[in-house]
Amino acid sequence: MNQDSPLLQVALPALLRHARHTYGAGMRAALAERGYDDIPGNGLYVIGALALGEAPLSQIIRELRVSKQAAGQLVDALVLRGYLDRQVDAEDRRRLTVTLTERGRAAADTQMAARAAIDAELAARMGDEKVLHAREVLAALIDIGHAAQVTAE
Repeated sequence: MNQDSPLLQVALPALLRHARHTYGAGMRAALAERGYDDIPGNGLYVIGALALGEAPLSQIIRELRVSKQAAGQLVDALVLRGYLDRQVDAEDRRRLTVTLTERGRAAADTQMAARAAIDAELAARMGDEKVLHAREVLAALIDIGHAAQVTAE
């Protein structure tokens, strides 16, 4: 990127928003091309996070920062559209277990492939070292937010 680019003068939060849009638009286009054009707004995050398998649904929903009602509606929509399966937990009947269906896994794979293609283009334009530095900066920014949240509690 040219050091004189007007984008380098834009506030970091605005840059983050537009960069996020690049990923979202790329993933949505790939999903629509494969017939997964009915995923609600925050559904990409839920499907992607469940595909990674590193966090329970309750944590994923908390990270979305939406009301319990909105979260319930989102999960309902993903279940009705065939991306998620919701079952009563066999060990604790008060709990529900939510997993990706075959359709949900296929959508997650499509989403990950689209993200990887954008990552590859970014690395080709900027180089692996600069991309790593950007990841480090974003990770530090997330840490700042987590520390502020802990302090506020």
